[in-house]
Amino acid sequence: MASHKNSGQKTICVHTGETPDKQFRGAISPIYMASSYEFMEVDVKRYPRYFNTPNQEFLSKKIAQLEHSEGAMIFSSGMAAISTTLLAFLGSGDHIVLQKDIYGGTRNLVEEQFNRYGIKYTFTSGLCVNDFECCIQQNTKLIYIETPSNPLLKIVDIAAIANLAKSHNILSVIDNTFATPIIQRPIDFGIDIVLHSATKYFGGHSDISAGALAAKQEHIDTVWNLGKNLGGNLSDFMVWMLERSMKTLSVRVKAQQKNAKKLAKKLQKNKYVDTVYYPGLKSHPNYELAKKQMNGFGAMLSFKFIDGIDSEQFLKALKLIKPSMSLAGIESTMLLPSLTSHALLSPEERADQGISDGLIRFSVGMENSDDLLIDINNALHKTIG
Repeated sequence: MASHKNSGQKTICVHTGETPDKQFRGAISPIYMASSYEFMEVDVKRYPRYFNTPNQEFLSKKIAQLEHSEGAMIFSSGMAAISTTLLAFLGSGDHIVLQKDIYGGTRNLVEEQFNRYGIKYTFTSGLCVNDFECCIQQNTKLIYIETPSNPLLKIVDIAAIANLAKSHNILSVIDNTFATPIIQRPIDFGIDIVLHSATKYFGGHSDISAGALAAKQEHIDTVWNLGKNLGGNLSDFMVWMLERSMKTLSVRVKAQQKNAKKLAKKLQKNKYVDTVYYPGLKSHPNYELAKKQMNGFGAMLSFKFIDGIDSEQFLKALKLIKPSMSLAGIESTMLLPSLTSHALLSPEERADQGISDGLIRFSVGMENSDDLLIDINNALHKTIG
């Protein structure tokens, strides 16, 4: 495979991580669907659960190169990547500090499962580096952040957290799903481990469930040692699908981001909208920080209406934008986090994170922005009556 280490992101997306077709020299990667491989007189003993089939191996190179890491791994879901990583570095008696504002599934994993394993945890009270530092204990092994956060697009200072972790000789982990390496590369700021729900932007077409991890090789080896036993690998057909989808990652994310910035500004001016959460708005409390550590502001935003407007009725009135689970497909979707991504949290936990029942999360797609705006206005007028 040719090296594209010094190439631009679009070139890396298209060419790095292609599985070589040495027999027929096809223009795209072949799929190696075997679940059984030769074990004698070979350099690598391949097995799907070992994360090292040809398709797995080469796609990992694309992810690693995009994230500026030494290595990468591909999992069957974002939660498989998150749970395997956290359990690989945490054991009974260990402690982890987690950002309060994170994906509901991650918080649910911690609150429902960690006590069973004797793992201690603390959620921060805020997002400043001091909020993290005051939570560190003698047995703390990890700091976990997510920025921009799901669903309120809160921003954490990546470099400050990385430096804090290093000063205490603990590992830093980030969920980089919302930003993607097209917009944000946390390893460049000193973060140790980067996680993704590859179901989202990496897949980009709402037809793949996958997860990803990028880190230096010694951390990859630690996660692999547990991962091979937990069995959270992705099938080679889906790995092939993911590699195909990532070829357009750069162009998709940039097109969606352009739409999101325009729509965020339009929604902010709408008299029926109370608040818009988008780091690309100057009104966002961390606008300057986002501008410093991100190459753009992403394609996710959230908003809430003024009192008296029913968010569920609004979603039902949409015609073009889909009221749908998940995010980051080329099609625009909206949902209520209280009923979906953060439904596993208690009402009190959601309120503590600022997630109201009427909050709408908006994953902006690649449609014409004017068409999206018309759909929003029509649905709003129908809801108001």
